[in-house]
Amino acid sequence: MLPVLEAETRILSLTHPLNPQDDLEWVLLSAAAGRILAQPVSSQLDFPHWDNSAMDGYAVRQADVATSCPDAPTALTVVEEIPAGYQPQQTIQPGQAARILTGAMMPPGADAVVMQEETQREGDRVYILSAPTQQQFVRRRGEFYRAGDRLLPAGVRLGAAEIAVLAAAQCVTIPVYRRLRVAILSTGDELVSPDQPLRPGQIVDSNQYALAALVAEAGAEPLMLGIVPDQPDALQTAIAQAVSTADVVLSSGGVSVGDYDYVDRLLEALGAKIHIRAIAIKPGKPLTFATFKASQSHPPTAYFGLPGNPVSALVTFWRFVLPALRKRAGLSAGWGPAWIWGRSPHDLNADGKRETYLWGTLRVTEEGHEFSQSPGSFSSGNLINLAQTNALAQVPVGQTRILAGTPIRLMQTGGGAIAFP
Repeated sequence: MLPVLEAETRILSLTHPLNPQDDLEWVLLSAAAGRILAQPVSSQLDFPHWDNSAMDGYAVRQADVATSCPDAPTALTVVEEIPAGYQPQQTIQPGQAARILTGAMMPPGADAVVMQEETQREGDRVYILSAPTQQQFVRRRGEFYRAGDRLLPAGVRLGAAEIAVLAAAQCVTIPVYRRLRVAILSTGDELVSPDQPLRPGQIVDSNQYALAALVAEAGAEPLMLGIVPDQPDALQTAIAQAVSTADVVLSSGGVSVGDYDYVDRLLEALGAKIHIRAIAIKPGKPLTFATFKASQSHPPTAYFGLPGNPVSALVTFWRFVLPALRKRAGLSAGWGPAWIWGRSPHDLNADGKRETYLWGTLRVTEEGHEFSQSPGSFSSGNLINLAQTNALAQVPVGQTRILAGTPIRLMQTGGGAIAFP
């Protein structure tokens, strides 16, 4: 069994991003949220586009008011009012000022803004009660960004802030990586779909739907291929079909050492190179990671054979598959899990034989992050107490107990927002 960190390193080292030429598509700005930028973006606009005021007040010549104070204010003639979106019509001459609002374009001749709280207005005259520094409250053209420079690098996921930047730069079509295609299949004669009657000894296939939801949350396109029986010919055909149509294939079940666990043997028969067969993690020890070489008609395909137990399937997805999907999709950094440190109000227990992950709820308190382990049975087949959790607590291999109040490493799973008191 590979240690967890070694397995993660091996998987990521064998995961290669989409090609920025072959796997690029252009989408409208309105459809770009959540996508990954495939090419650097620049703009022909300066930011700000012109000198503008950062405050409501008066645009002045700093030299005219350099000695202003409440006891000896400087009187200036107001020659213009400049709201946002208006182009100034006057050049500020000695002894003059312009009323200006936040974001409005600075008039020629002015080199400072005095906030209105430091002035007193009487008719067409304004009294300046304090001496501004040169360029005070002036946002200079190009201060934030110079036209032609790189605005956003390739490999970033486009969130709200990045979308706002692209909109402000008037980028209306965006070069992004195409969405990954992820094929998902479940193996086992005992499985039935949720819409079928459940007979004695059968199990509802929840993995297909859980993994599809996780794949969609990751920004990829899930291809649900259904349930495949424990028949080598049928399973080999299904795997071959999945590999030919997807960038990544996820199967659940069939990777342990049982009489009906055929996945590894069939992968080798189809020409895959198996890199991992088991990982020292609990839950989730039986995990297969394999790769298929690229062909002229299809890019390389990664294959994850996940455990059949539903909690094991989800935990191994969060720990190993999700980072690989992020890298494969073109994200330039930040592939791995989101780790934070916190404490638990109760002891956390493990058998110490493998790196153990305990699921529960993470919340923020005045003292920091607090993790509460889910109540009930901790079994890899118990989905019930996995629901509404948002974190996994890591118990290192060789450790059987983490005492209450001791710092613990926590992995956020995205299964729900971090709760606040």
